[in-house]
Amino acid sequence: MAFEISKSFNILEKSLHYRKIRQDLIAGNIANADTPFYKPKDIRFEDALESEVQKTFGKKSKKLELAKTNPMHLEPKEFEDSKKPVVFYRDGHLARNDANSVDIDVETTEMAKNNIAYSATIEALRKDIEIFKAVIDSTKNL
Repeated sequence: MAFEISKSFNILEKSLHYRKIRQDLIAGNIANADTPFYKPKDIRFEDALESEVQKTFGKKSKKLELAKTNPMHLEPKEFEDSKKPVVFYRDGHLARNDANSVDIDVETTEMAKNNIAYSATIEALRKDIEIFKAVIDSTKNL
């Protein structure tokens, strides 16, 4: 049985994991800035986190439901894998003669944005743990 501090703890933990993967991908893009034919990679994980938030907090999905106007209509098929983080090739902003499409300005900007989000997630985790510790400390005197 897994120990859970709060409902949001698991979501923050996954967000940290995905941010680390994104940081590694961006660092790899920068490292390969001079590699011929290299295409920059990125990860899209916001949909996966949104799905986790919906499951954890019971929020309704933003998915548009299909109208079934005839009893002979088939039910829509659910694809569970569609809510997993997706690694994709970022479309090159500038293609050089060696077909490398890494733009250092874009990569450093994305890295800075990811660092800010990573730091904010760490701070949210700290606050979550501090609240949990405060509850434990307050029950010691009872």
